[in-house]
Formats: sequence, C-alpha cells, structure tokens
Amino acid sequence: MNHADMANGHQYFDKHFQIMAVKVFPGEFHATNQPRMLVTLLGSCVAVCLSDRVSGVCGMNHFLLPEGSLDLGAGTSAARFGVNAMELLITDMQKLGAMRNRLEAKIFGAGNVLDGMTVVNIGERNTNFIRGYLANEKIPILAEDLLGDCARKVYFFTNTGKVLIKKLKRNSTAVKQEMPYRGRIVDQREGDKTGSIDLFI
Repeated sequence: MNHADMANGHQYFDKHFQIMAVKVFPGEFHATNQPRMLVTLLGSCVAVCLSDRVSGVCGMNHFLLPEGSLDLGAGTSAARFGVNAMELLITDMQKLGAMRNRLEAKIFGAGNVLDGMTVVNIGERNTNFIRGYLANEKIPILAEDLLGDCARKVYFFTNTGKVLIKKLKRNSTAVKQEMPYRGRIVDQREGDKTGSIDLFI
C-alpha cells in the first residue's frame, strides 16, 4: 500500500548506493517525486516501474496476479492484482503531478521459480496482462526482463530512471517468500491450484 505510515515504515538509507530507498512488498505500490531507490524482490510476480520525465514523478508496484481472488485472509490488498495495482499507482502519480499520456514503463519478473507452477502459468498470465494493459493505455515499454526460471531483485532509481536487475537462483529468498501463496492461487478459468546484474537505461 502507499499509505504514508506504510511508506515510512519501508524507508531506509542505502549505504551502498548512498540514497534513500523504499522497499515495495507484494501487493504494494509507491509513487514519489523525490530522488529515491525503489526496491522489490520478484518471483512469478511482476513489478512495473513508471516514469513521467517532465514532472519527475516515478513509481513502482508489485502484483501477484492479473485479476481474481486470493484467499490470503484479512487485510488482503487490492493492489495484489495487476489491474488494480496499475490504476492505484497511476492515480497516486497523478496526484503528484504526473500525466497519464507522458508515462513510460519498465517491466520485470514473471519468473517460473517454483516447482509445479507450470500448471497455472502465473508468470505467463502476468506477462500477457501487463503487456496488454500497457498497449491498451498507450504507455510505451522502454525495457523489460520477464519470464525465465530466475527470481529478480529490482532497484529503480527515480532520479535517473535507471533500473538495476539482480538475477537470483531458484532457492533464493524471493522463492521462499512466494511459498505461502503457492497453494492459494486459483486459476479462475480452469479451477487449478496451484546471479548476474543487468543495467537498463
């Protein structure tokens, strides 16, 4: 979520990069007009980094599924679903001065990092959703790193628009974090349950 208390709780100073950073967890999003490093860890989830170069407003979200229902108990965030995560992030960016028609995107994640996940193809569904959503909204994709069998750590620098991607092994922390959700993800159509560093400019 992008509530002030949540954002403050996820904020820290990154000594390596010498910049204030914000962690974006699954089902959350963060918009800012300040120099920040937005950080998230992805398995089959997708993170979208949005920028408006004119206003200097940027943001990141982290969603689990395109749409549907997750039985994750009380407090489940609507931003866990791609269609909501995109609209919530864009709305917050607009409040800070961004214009929808100036937005540019970089998209990451959708890795097949858990054994047995091929039945539901969560990563493929997330990939198809976000490419279709951005095309429909006429938001250009400047860079992407999607699918494959690795987890990813994403570092988005809002002052430059650059993104660093650290690719992680299948037994990494990102994979372990996805395990609680694994048996609760339902394909509504079929009812089935279920490194190196690259620089993008």
